[in-house]
Amino acid sequence: MDNAKTPRGIQSIEVGGQLLLALAHQGRPMALKDLAREAGMAPAKAHPYLVSFIKLGLVEQDGGSGPYGLGPLALQLGLISLQQYDPVRLATPVIEELALQLGHTVAMAVWGTRGPTIVRVAEGPTPVHVSMRHGTVMSLAGTASGRLFATLRAKDAASLGEPLPDAATTAAVLEAGMATSRDGVVPGVSAAAAPVFDASGRLVLALTAIGPSASFDTAAGGPLVAALREAAGLLSGRLGYRT
Repeated sequence: MDNAKTPRGIQSIEVGGQLLLALAHQGRPMALKDLAREAGMAPAKAHPYLVSFIKLGLVEQDGGSGPYGLGPLALQLGLISLQQYDPVRLATPVIEELALQLGHTVAMAVWGTRGPTIVRVAEGPTPVHVSMRHGTVMSLAGTASGRLFATLRAKDAASLGEPLPDAATTAAVLEAGMATSRDGVVPGVSAAAAPVFDASGRLVLALTAIGPSASFDTAAGGPLVAALREAAGLLSGRLGYRT
């Protein structure tokens, strides 16, 4: 039996925090009754919390009687939090978990001076006889991560003067919101890459799974693609990206 005790907190802060969570979730100013409902409390109970949050700068009220929105301190905290979030650091444990979950090697690629560059690799249980070490620059036209960057960072890709994906491939990436390759650069090897965006909507890294084509499912509705999408979406959210 686990005897570890959960650290004791202050219940009133946790209760009032539901109002801040509701404002962050909705992403817009809200009337008192609507905000209280989203936070699961009565307006009369929510109001004193909001008064205190206004004094701290966490919440502001339009005109003193209008809807409530996040205040200047909340904005400052958010900006500081984003500055502290290193996408590669955040994604490192994610690719390790994905490699175990998917049973395939998972890597992350960022945009480097020569194009999409592998910066982390989590080996899966199924060996892949292809170069996927740190510092490997991926082909823009022939790899999943390359196609993703070539499509979503088109100006950067064009500046390299390297072969680019054809129009049909680019359209497929835009439609799917991610990229795949089957028997591309290396016969018998397939890959799928999902984008991670920052708060400005810029593609900052790609989560790329790679494995033997015989056991690698690139289907849009398959579990592998779904897992990559979900992980990339969660990372994007932590970096401040909103769809």
